[in-house]
Amino acid sequence: MKTNNSNVIHLTKREFKEKIFDYTFSKDWNYKGDSPAVIDFYADWCAPCKMVSPILDELSIEFAGKIKVYKINTEKDPEVSKAFGISSIPTLLFIAQTGKPIVIRGAQSRQSLKNQIERILPKEEKRFLGKLLSLKW
Repeated sequence: MKTNNSNVIHLTKREFKEKIFDYTFSKDWNYKGDSPAVIDFYADWCAPCKMVSPILDELSIEFAGKIKVYKINTEKDPEVSKAFGISSIPTLLFIAQTGKPIVIRGAQSRQSLKNQIERILPKEEKRFLGKLLSLKW
């Protein structure tokens, strides 16, 4: 399920360990990223994954510069899925700069995914978005 959207980054196991979290080194969550992130665990054959993918593409553009959107193919890198106990797909991790990730299983609506993204944004980003949305155009 490759995308032409350059805002969505497909990760391998090695890249996941470098950019997100090295689960072989530590069991205690320690996010390495420099901005909030969404990680989509998917498979190419999965119909619900195919429904979520274009929504994540749109949201990655809408929140460009505020979050990073990553994808992990569970068939190509099953070790990463196993490390997180992922047994159903799609499973999405919503990662704030601090704290543990929020795990959402199954296909979700655009609004639900957007709400989860807004939960992981830093407080100043939330205030800015709130003000922007309240403006009358």
